Amino acid sequence: MQTDDYNHTSAVLRTRLERLIKERELRKSVKSQNEDVHENGGADSIHGNGNCQRGTEKFPVEEGLWIRPPTTRQRLIVVANRLPVSATRKGETSWQLEMSVGGLVSALLGITEFETRWIGWAGVNVPDEIGQKSLTEALAEKRCIPVFLDEELVNLYYNGYCNNILWPLFHYLGLPQEDRLATTRSFQSQFDAYKKANQMFADVVNEHYMEGDIIWCHDYHLMFLPKCLKEHNSKMKVGWFLHTPFPSSEIHRTLPSRSELLRAVLVADLVGFHTYDYARHFVSACTRILGLEGTPEGVEDQGKLTRVAAFPIGIDPGRFIRAIQLPQVQDHIKELKERFAGRKVMLGVDRLDMIKGIPQKILAFEKFLEDNPDWHDKVVLLQIAVPTRTDVPEYQKLTCQVHEIVGRINGRFGSLTTVPIHHLDRSLDFYGLCALYAITDVALITSLRDGMNLVSYEFVACQASKKGVLILSEFAGAAQSLGAGALLVNPWNITEVASSIAYALNMPAEEREKRHHHNFMHVTTHTSQEWAETFVSELNDTIVEAQLRIRQIPPVLQTEEAVGRYLDSNNRLLILGFNATLTEPVECDRRVDQFKEMEPRLHPEAKKALKKLCEDPKTTVVVLSGCHHSILDKNFGEFSIWLGAEHGVFLRTPNKKWIRNLPDVHMDWVDSVKHVFEYFTERTPQSCFELRETSLVWNYKHADIEFGRLQAKDMLQHLWTGPISNASVEVVQGGRSVEVRANGVTKGAGIKRILGQVIHYNDMKEPIDYVLCVGHFLPKDEDVYTFFEPEPPTPVRTSLSNSNDDITSNGDGYVNSSAPSILDLNSNHYFSCAVKRKRSSARYLLNSSADVVSLLKRMSDMSLAS
Repeated sequence: MQTDDYNHTSAVLRTRLERLIKERELRKSVKSQNEDVHENGGADSIHGNGNCQRGTEKFPVEEGLWIRPPTTRQRLIVVANRLPVSATRKGETSWQLEMSVGGLVSALLGITEFETRWIGWAGVNVPDEIGQKSLTEALAEKRCIPVFLDEELVNLYYNGYCNNILWPLFHYLGLPQEDRLATTRSFQSQFDAYKKANQMFADVVNEHYMEGDIIWCHDYHLMFLPKCLKEHNSKMKVGWFLHTPFPSSEIHRTLPSRSELLRAVLVADLVGFHTYDYARHFVSACTRILGLEGTPEGVEDQGKLTRVAAFPIGIDPGRFIRAIQLPQVQDHIKELKERFAGRKVMLGVDRLDMIKGIPQKILAFEKFLEDNPDWHDKVVLLQIAVPTRTDVPEYQKLTCQVHEIVGRINGRFGSLTTVPIHHLDRSLDFYGLCALYAITDVALITSLRDGMNLVSYEFVACQASKKGVLILSEFAGAAQSLGAGALLVNPWNITEVASSIAYALNMPAEEREKRHHHNFMHVTTHTSQEWAETFVSELNDTIVEAQLRIRQIPPVLQTEEAVGRYLDSNNRLLILGFNATLTEPVECDRRVDQFKEMEPRLHPEAKKALKKLCEDPKTTVVVLSGCHHSILDKNFGEFSIWLGAEHGVFLRTPNKKWIRNLPDVHMDWVDSVKHVFEYFTERTPQSCFELRETSLVWNYKHADIEFGRLQAKDMLQHLWTGPISNASVEVVQGGRSVEVRANGVTKGAGIKRILGQVIHYNDMKEPIDYVLCVGHFLPKDEDVYTFFEPEPPTPVRTSLSNSNDDITSNGDGYVNSSAPSILDLNSNHYFSCAVKRKRSSARYLLNSSADVVSLLKRMSDMSLAS
């Protein structure tokens, strides 16, 4: 490969889409060259490990970020509940290993782009060390690493929580009914076992992890695994993919452990689903249940973005196309054609499971036979029903139900020589299944709920000659990929399915060929290898994107440094926000009691520290909030502290006297805005509005998030075109609020006036040489952070003779240029901190109000000691 092929990768690729498109082009280029090499027999240019000669080079994108050339084989660690092999013990140290069947296994069979390792349970209990060691050695030859789970744990984790709770819920079957208190207790023990098993998987991954590896966690069995892995090593590249549907938030919210599972998955860097609908449901659950921010890219939590996207899985079509050409398969095809000569063949291949809609399929076929007597001896339905969970009563009942329906229909429409339905309660070998696919005229898939259903893909791959028709349930994930070429049906509508069967059997050859061509092109281009490569490429780029985002995020405040500078200073100013800064912590779950949140309360552990700081003659403490002055009085009434209400418009001095700190502003717009806010409050359940003296705030924090956003959008459109179109106001949008306030009312403007009052009140002679400004402020109010930023070079001493912007007081809180300087602020003596807001113009971050309280305690204790 020539160096010129990668010349463009040195250019700065600023967007995620640019990087992914470039990566895709590189993959295609290398794949094409590899094919040329194999065709020409030129193996010299490819190393035995699959790497090109330039495979170790890195191609810079921007300051250490790069697109990985696709010729470099990354180590991919696939972690799933089951390994792709089944183990049977033949002796103390002897094992028989057989390839397993399943959607994930068949999808990953064709992957050669990565150096893949599998980690999972081998499906067998191995209690002795000799057996564990010998099985580990046997599996190592197949690049598999076992996780050893004992029988009790498997029963609680796999049979219990996974199959009894998560699987039914994710397929809209609901949770099992609790009829005894013991059942509730067993749920908790199953969940504990689920977390324990996930930790055991994580321990094995950690043991074999190497820097740069990609960890790909699969399915609902391992929803806690991303959290376990990241807690051990936060730099791991972790992706999680769900192979089942993800239910709507209204279904998921019934799960007792709903929040824990969502948060554990959100620790992953990339979360993948088969379809956009499933991804949308997941994001909706995170916003509605956890109260997080859903974005087009995923879910955002305090600046940390978890990317959520759809990655429709595929198969290895070449494996099926090649199998059709084999002599033994051709012989089998010939036998089947002779066996069913003169009749159209319809085929169903399913697990014998409630979600597969087998009874609905057979009833629809019965309806078709009723409506079309001419077809009685001209069509046959071959139903392969692979038994599963045969020890579960519900599945035993389903088996009896299917057998009863099949017997009734065969007795009604059959004859001595023929029956309309051939039902097999067993699986077929791969070659037998390919032969059956090849002779089928109509494939009938009637899943009631299916993550993807790869049977539809396998059928299409084997239909190059026959060009049969695919009837596909709209509730299968594959419907979103093959919908244009298939006949989509609602399996619950028996009449509709019967009509579709008739249409498929009578479909003109030209339409059949066009539909098949569309499906075949999709199946052969959207392969399992493309699926895996796309997921890993997106995961790699998600890490790049995260690094770019981190550069824009301020660092966490180093408490020791802030406290040390505090002690070195003689005249300190502490500016503290109130909401989410000094208030009690609030549970993030959306179930939070709205009544308790209506009025914020001061964190009880902050009281003692604030009292000490207010008593320190070297320290001035100002609480600056958007709240009404009555709320601040209620929380800080006992303190001799400066209070700035409504963004500093109203000011309370330490002697507890309130003064207006802003010249008169025009408020003639208030009534018209109030009417609008009242209107939307009445029509948005669990919303409320607050009338302040210089602003109105409409809050929809507890309302349905999506409905609240729509209402806020509608409100803003109405406000701009009507009540405030010519008013001197500003509109400030918060995460769950809309505020209309008078022009010039910001915390930055407020602190400027407050500072003048502080100087006059304290008769301040010594300049302020330390400022700490901490708050959970809206972007509009972050001018309070930049207000104290010293201009370079530092230190800067404000010189009133050279600047009209210096802050001095004339006793009324307004600026003049005749007083001495009040700021002597060195850059390293100024600490601005955003609380729980990672996108901020502040210098530093603090993660919670608890961190703020801890900082104030440390300052008060050290101040007292000094």
